[in-house]
Amino acid sequence: MNTAIVWFRKTIRIHDNPMLTWAESSQQIDSIIPIYIIDENWSLDVENSVGVNRLNFLYESLLDLNKNLKDNFGSKLLVYTGDSSEVIKSIIGSIDENVNSLLIDYCSEPKNRKDAEDVTENLKNTDINIKVFPAVNTILDIEKIIQTKNFKAPKSTKEMNKIFEENLVISPNGYLLDGDLPVPKNIYFEPLILESIIQNEENSKFYISTEEIKEKNYQLKLETGFEKSYFLGGENEALKRLKMKISERADFVNNFRKPLTCSTNSIENPMEPTTTGLSPYISNGCLSVRLVWNECTKVRNEDQHTKPPESLHGQLMFREMFYLLSRFVENWENDVDNSNCKPVRWGDYDEERIRAWELGFTGFPYIDAMMRQLDATGWMHHLGRHAVSCFLTRGQLWQNWKHGRDIFERKLIDSDWAVNNGNWLWLAGVAPFSMPYYRVYNPCPDSKSSLNVETKEASFIRYWVPELSLFPSKYIFEPHLAPLEIQKLSNCIIGEDYPSPIIDRKKSRKENIAKFKENLGRL
Repeated sequence: MNTAIVWFRKTIRIHDNPMLTWAESSQQIDSIIPIYIIDENWSLDVENSVGVNRLNFLYESLLDLNKNLKDNFGSKLLVYTGDSSEVIKSIIGSIDENVNSLLIDYCSEPKNRKDAEDVTENLKNTDINIKVFPAVNTILDIEKIIQTKNFKAPKSTKEMNKIFEENLVISPNGYLLDGDLPVPKNIYFEPLILESIIQNEENSKFYISTEEIKEKNYQLKLETGFEKSYFLGGENEALKRLKMKISERADFVNNFRKPLTCSTNSIENPMEPTTTGLSPYISNGCLSVRLVWNECTKVRNEDQHTKPPESLHGQLMFREMFYLLSRFVENWENDVDNSNCKPVRWGDYDEERIRAWELGFTGFPYIDAMMRQLDATGWMHHLGRHAVSCFLTRGQLWQNWKHGRDIFERKLIDSDWAVNNGNWLWLAGVAPFSMPYYRVYNPCPDSKSSLNVETKEASFIRYWVPELSLFPSKYIFEPHLAPLEIQKLSNCIIGEDYPSPIIDRKKSRKENIAKFKENLGRL
């Protein structure tokens, strides 16, 4: 029996999964062994470099994939933790059957690319055919495009549109030529093979059972609070949200303009985004970005719909742009020797200020509400991300963007190496595609702010900063300006029950603009 190991990495799903589709149609494959390897830095312990929400989202996604494999094909997902090369070598060595193929989905992150390269090197003297599938978590074949002769790093949606046209990505009617794939119908698993792998003594030291993942998922939710677990991980949740937000909302798709969406979430529900909220599912591979594109195409009005960059298609093109840049630009994640990063002399690391920013105790309620939402749920509206990143860097605190990037990387459930770095480069004002450095967001927004904040009821602030829940809306965005009598009536004395502003926002803005201009003068 010829068996293929299917290594799920950024396709934690069975729909639009090129690896499963290929295995179904291949004459070389009789059965498959589905595996997922949790990064050795992602332990099952609470104390690790990955935030609780990210861990929970991953655990839920793996449990959901296991259920889908069982319901559709009668199999189970084998989950491991440890070094990828050692794990795969152990699996191959634990069974007698002929493992003749290893199917890998392409990932652009440096560590994931190295993992695939190490596994390939480790198996080079075997008869195992290693097949890497491109464009599983993107629309474009990233490696193919950056290696084309005339490729130039894109800096706008217009340039991205040209790349799409040159690479014949979209059909005349707007659908992707290489569209989303249906769930395979004829995938075969050999239960005895899977069981023999699980029972193998050498292999068992890497293996994590479904029961262990369920238990850890429950423990983490118990400690952090079930009510804050708004985004549940998994393909089934992803498809439900896709239907709720796009497939059944043609008007929403046709009129969508991302800069006009409200940063403080739905008025009726402070947990529900006014955007699609699909980013966690796309970035983790629970939802195919190709399916999202085609669903938008299916429901939009050909004559009346918003255009890129503000449309949903435009936002997906922005994502592709960051993927291309992250592979083409050397040192994409750094502020040194990075052609897309102006060399700005940021201030020395200020632990007290960064800690206040991260935990939401800066004395600026809008900033604090956003950061507390991130800490509790692992998500934040894109305009909120704009505001807090600007505040940390060129706006008020003058701290290196990499400090904020690392905190986002740890906490965001939609964390994505290419996109996260791209956004921080952009919002710190150091990239070629950045907004002008002197355009600084006001951390105390009013109803006319481009941050699109609901200010009349200010329910978002009241929800995430409960210390201010009784404050009049007139003062809630700058509570330190409220008369002492108002503070007493609101049961919140600024400087005691809620912090005073950690910085003079107007003074720091003026000083930072001057410093940025000075840095540019040295270039």
